[in-house]
Amino acid sequence: MKKKQVLVACGAGIATSTVVNGAIEEMAKEHDIKVDLVQIKIAEVESYVDTADLLVTTAMTKKEYPFPVINARSFLTGIGVEETKQKILEELKK
Repeated sequence: MKKKQVLVACGAGIATSTVVNGAIEEMAKEHDIKVDLVQIKIAEVESYVDTADLLVTTAMTKKEYPFPVINARSFLTGIGVEETKQKILEELKK
C-alpha cells in the first residue's frame, strides 16, 4: 500500500494539531498503515493540494479540496472522538 500523505491542520499549526497528529500516528501503527503526517496551519493547505491524500483539521474550512476533509474538532471537545477516529481510519485504509 502506498504511503498516504495526511495533512493535520489547525489555526496555528501547533497545539490542537499536535494532539490529532499523535492520535493518527498511533492508529496508523496499530493498523500497520504507512502515513506521512504533515502538521500545518490551515492557511498552508493550498500548497499541498497536489500531494495530499487526506486533510484532518480542527479549524473551520469551507474550501473544497481534491481530497477528503475530516473535521476533528471532537478531539477538542472530547465528544465523538471514536467516530472521528473511525472516519480517519476508513480513509487511511482506502
